[in-house]
Amino acid sequence: MLEPDDWQARATAHDARLAPFLDAHLARRTHRTKHPVHDFLFVYYSQKPGALRKWHPGFGTGMAQAEAYASLKGYEVVDGVAHVPASYVESQQVLLTALRRLLRATLDRAPHFGCFGLHEWAMVYRLEQDKTRHAAWPLRLGGAATDEVVESHRIACSHFDAYRFFTPPAKPLNTLDPGQDDRPEFEQPGCLHASMDLYKHAFRLSPMISSDLVADCFELARDIRILDMRAAPYDLTGLWLDDEEFTPVRIETPEGKAEYVAAQRDYTERSAPLRARLLAEVERLLEVAAPTLVSTSRSSA
Repeated sequence: MLEPDDWQARATAHDARLAPFLDAHLARRTHRTKHPVHDFLFVYYSQKPGALRKWHPGFGTGMAQAEAYASLKGYEVVDGVAHVPASYVESQQVLLTALRRLLRATLDRAPHFGCFGLHEWAMVYRLEQDKTRHAAWPLRLGGAATDEVVESHRIACSHFDAYRFFTPPAKPLNTLDPGQDDRPEFEQPGCLHASMDLYKHAFRLSPMISSDLVADCFELARDIRILDMRAAPYDLTGLWLDDEEFTPVRIETPEGKAEYVAAQRDYTERSAPLRARLLAEVERLLEVAAPTLVSTSRSSA
């Protein structure tokens, strides 16, 4: 049980942690200004800024004098104490079971570091400039040279939600064929998008898990997205991030490939404990939602 001073202080700290990024995004949205890097976290991912800003202690912890939480999905308020009831956790059994399978499979798989971020290049392959996802920003090498980079490399994208945005002529060039329903068979921990998706998994588990873990995954996704677009084919000259000019990772060169792989390895190491923490939370919640399923799984292991 958290007393008002305690949970309100934690909620305030959570808001202060995320405010610089969220306030900047909301200001851009007010002025209808697009950002080719940061908008991804609110366009591709469905979590709204206000929902991300709301702090939750997670299942198993109540908050005294928290009547305002009564209107939020997943909450029950009894005598002023807000908490996530077991009945809500039980209603999320399908989600929890699917996430456990995906997280465990990804954790158990060896990372691969040979993709060089070419998924972004495959998304613009043979497209006219005005048809690209970020048409306001030109291709750094131009259309023909960008296509040559794609054609001269082995494309090995294991992430369905990146692969599905490949242009039609680029899809046959991929050595893998990931599908929407077979993610556990393909996703691997070296994939930047698989690590960014830890944020998606975390907010889908809200309010059953602590918002501190959600914020950790959000910050990881934010940082990885910067590398993702630094290695992309777009010329983002003039774009600034955190008072530093945006610089490309030139993956078409040996030096750029080495830079990309080094950063990819760092993010793989950073994502591993977050993936493990998410899996531990899912296992804890499944003890409530499907205890027989969990005990059977442990016995077979």
